[in-house]
Amino acid sequence: MKKVALVGYGYWGPNLLRNYIELPGAWVQWVCDSRPEALAKARSRYPAVAGTTDYNEVLGDKDVDAVVLATPISTHFPLAKEALLAGKHVFVEKPMTGSTADAVELVNLARERRLTLMVGHTFVFSPPVRKVKSIIDSGELGEILFVTSSRVNLGLHQKDVSVVWDLAPHDLSILHYWLDETPNSVSVAGRACINPGIPDVAFINLRFPSGVLAELQVAWLSPVKLRRTIVVGSKKMLLYDDTESVEKVKLFDHGVDFKDPETFGEYQLSYRTGDIVSPKIAGTEPLLIEATHFLECLDTGARPITDGLAGLAVVASLEAADYSLHHQGCIQTIDTGTTGS
Repeated sequence: MKKVALVGYGYWGPNLLRNYIELPGAWVQWVCDSRPEALAKARSRYPAVAGTTDYNEVLGDKDVDAVVLATPISTHFPLAKEALLAGKHVFVEKPMTGSTADAVELVNLARERRLTLMVGHTFVFSPPVRKVKSIIDSGELGEILFVTSSRVNLGLHQKDVSVVWDLAPHDLSILHYWLDETPNSVSVAGRACINPGIPDVAFINLRFPSGVLAELQVAWLSPVKLRRTIVVGSKKMLLYDDTESVEKVKLFDHGVDFKDPETFGEYQLSYRTGDIVSPKIAGTEPLLIEATHFLECLDTGARPITDGLAGLAVVASLEAADYSLHHQGCIQTIDTGTTGS
């Protein structure tokens, strides 16, 4: 039984608390939030859980094995660092930090102290995303040529970060997981349409070492909500639509075959339109799978799928994308720093 403290009971904290409360291998010892009214809400629903506004009280409790951070991005680094220094395992919501340098420091600190550091890239634990991963790994799509993704809706506008930092971490973590590689360059075009200085729409172009290209569209301004990704391979194509209630993944036996010309002027393309298959996918809540995985890693010492290095890779991509966004869309190299493996 691992004793856990949840820090931050705002937008996402209640979902985390509900899942950890329901896990047989976890005991939620504390809920910590700087706002007394937030604590009152948590205590009214879970009266057996102790509440505090003092983070040091949590860190000073020797019975606490792990700290789960669901606080604003700007607080991730200092709170996670304090927890690691106090000998606590850390789960921190995405993105792990607001800078690559801070992410590198947390990764190294966790390694030095032999503590588990895991990042809340929840979509990596989504059954549809995992199904796509298995399809890609099987080779059924052939060589991955390019990926295009749209993650747009109307709101929620953030007051302290751009749409890139808010929405792009989802798609970046998914791409890193699917492709088993991280991009080496990025260019971004975006615009602040509502709040001056805080871009709310962005078009992110990524290039991976293998040659895969990816385009991510993220926006807080859209008449409809879209969470749609297309993966195009040399053999087949795939559509992942998270807004679909049932058929979230569709596999298309579609493609174009090029025939080498035998005579001058000969140019032939063979278009293939075959079956469309929608595989059966389990309906398990991703957050429950994620929380279970964190506890299993604490028990076994295994390396989390979304460990500190995975979180660092996303932060490095975000930082490079943000630089490009504010410098006329220049192509920016992505550097994760030197951390080892």
